[in-house]
Amino acid sequence: MTTGVPPACPAPAAPAVSAAATRAAADTAAPVTPAAPSAAGTDDTLDLRLPAGPYGTPYGPVPEPAARPDLLDTVADWGPATTAAGVFRLVPVRIERDLRLITAWMNDPAVAAFWHLAGPAETTAAHLRAQVDGDGRSVPCLGVLSGVPMSYWEVYRADLDPLARYHPVRPHDTGLHLLIGAAADRGRGVGTVLLRAVSDLVLDRRPTCGRVIAEPDIRNVPSVAAFLRAGFRLAAEAELPGKRAAVVVRDRALRHAL
Repeated sequence: MTTGVPPACPAPAAPAVSAAATRAAADTAAPVTPAAPSAAGTDDTLDLRLPAGPYGTPYGPVPEPAARPDLLDTVADWGPATTAAGVFRLVPVRIERDLRLITAWMNDPAVAAFWHLAGPAETTAAHLRAQVDGDGRSVPCLGVLSGVPMSYWEVYRADLDPLARYHPVRPHDTGLHLLIGAAADRGRGVGTVLLRAVSDLVLDRRPTCGRVIAEPDIRNVPSVAAFLRAGFRLAAEAELPGKRAAVVVRDRALRHAL
């Protein structure tokens, strides 16, 4: 399942850091051990082996950089959600670790039809870097289910997003983009389970957020249906750059009723 998202607009540059602060950070930073490739297999065109990370398990919690503005209540610290499909966690993307996997997903024709990011790794890297190096209004994450990365998510401030130019939003409205990476995980209800779990995480961890919003392409019927089954309601249709979107909303006040 994919929601589809136009290529990200470049975010404002992060605040400059003084040379003294940079030297102080370098004096205290712990060394990072180079990642070693796992024993997973490859296909004919892309090396999908996942490198091990320096945190004990490849996709354990990763703290947000200290200098990054906290506009989303520290997604890295939201913790796991226990679902009918298994234990699920959002893990903020690290480009050097995750680029090959996300690039492979973006080149799946079913994903590329709505995300428009098919092509070399540089295409995906540019999309990720605009968020990772941006001002914190959007956090790209891997969705890790029972220890296995199987989906890609973007948690973003809808009130600070271009969406606000096309549809009325409220302060602290939180948006979701997602794709399910493996075809075997699509069409089985997994997307619905995870959408409810992630929107619950948003509402639990962001007390100032009254609504979770998404804007899947109106043509992506399975995605729209998954949102509606997960407790979202269809609020409107909107013409966004590159697509006509179904704007779906999960309200804090109705979270236990739908």
